[in-house]
Amino acid sequence: MIHILGIAGTFMAGIAALAKEAGIEVSGSDAQVYPPMSTLLESLEINLTEGYDNTDTLNGKTIVIGNALSRGNASVEYTLSNKLPFISGPQWLHENISGDKTVLAVAGTHGKTTTSAILAWILEAANKQPGFLIGGKPGNFEQSARIGSGEHFVIEADEYDTAFFDKRSKFVHYHPKVAVLNNLEFDHADIFPDLNAIKTQFHHLVRTVPENGRLIINADEPNLSDVINMGCWTPIDYFSIQDSNADWYAKANQPTAQHFTLTHKGKDYSVQWPGLGEHNMSNALAAVAAAYHAGINVSDACTALASFIFPNKRLQKHATKSGFDLYEDFAHHPTAVAKTLETLKKAHPNQRLIAVLELRSNTMQMGVHQDTLVPALMAADQAHVVNVSSSQIQHKQAHTQLIEHPHASGCFNAIKVEIKPNDVVLIMSNGAFDGIVQKLKER
Repeated sequence: MIHILGIAGTFMAGIAALAKEAGIEVSGSDAQVYPPMSTLLESLEINLTEGYDNTDTLNGKTIVIGNALSRGNASVEYTLSNKLPFISGPQWLHENISGDKTVLAVAGTHGKTTTSAILAWILEAANKQPGFLIGGKPGNFEQSARIGSGEHFVIEADEYDTAFFDKRSKFVHYHPKVAVLNNLEFDHADIFPDLNAIKTQFHHLVRTVPENGRLIINADEPNLSDVINMGCWTPIDYFSIQDSNADWYAKANQPTAQHFTLTHKGKDYSVQWPGLGEHNMSNALAAVAAAYHAGINVSDACTALASFIFPNKRLQKHATKSGFDLYEDFAHHPTAVAKTLETLKKAHPNQRLIAVLELRSNTMQMGVHQDTLVPALMAADQAHVVNVSSSQIQHKQAHTQLIEHPHASGCFNAIKVEIKPNDVVLIMSNGAFDGIVQKLKER
């Protein structure tokens, strides 16, 4: 029996689903339990407790502790004081689910969820029946995590820390045979003091990949070169959308990159797929390269891309009643914000683009990206930024149509009046954002 502390988080809910599938009795608790994770967990018949004060539920179980929990938490203190067995989510995953499988891990500041979902779908389309744990709801699967009957396990490899008692990045626990390093920028300022600290963690991941494995590395990312220069013992395949001499190369055949040519070993493959933007083309390229080293031929992988369905909140288009185009994206880092907006501008060149960004991540709220945030919004004709303080955003004069809101409710009241039938509206947040997408859909 296990009890999961922090069970409503995307990763820990995935752990719960995998444990349940493995026939393990699962219970869990979290500070707040609400849809969609509460609905998912209840559908799995997992007993949920809201809050951490009911410590009687912990007795006789192994406690799986999420990285949101810290010393001082009532359940954590009870676990330690009563010498209950405890373990982190990533370590539990390796010891109980993925350790006997061939692991394919996808790491990077951006694009982990999308690239992991693409890779899992390519393997599924090839009848490999992979297992996976993806930090979002993949469009081609009913669940975000499953054990799978095949030999492969795809994992979204997060660089965030493991637990209060293990400050290494989660991904050092996964022991992949194939690891994708998609990109690397400064993020998670609440746990990393600077970019070099993140590079060190990425190098720890590199150190765990065996010499008979493969590293799939983005040649367009200079920070990844710094990581490899620290030492590498594994063969590397480089992928690029800039350098045609890379092992894997992709070139867009139209502005939205929904039609592109993939080149490998001198052979061209034509791809038609639903992905918008060169950043997603790059994600697809990385996934095809990783799948190739899992035994999938390039042609079959490219064919699978045509039927790929993007995960929720990854440039997800919503139906509306008022004639405007409404998109939702997870973007919360200036680089991702800029690329997403530029992509939509190319897809809708003759329409007004309204960007709505919630500063929700710890890094954004700390003001780390204050100098790059406004330039990232420049592709939008009008930009609304929510949860703003003076330390979070600078150089406001650079965007004449920048509107700041202290709360989501005020932002919604403003944009519901502003939106016209032919507009394109992009909502960006890594959280629920006060239900603003649903409110706009029903506007």
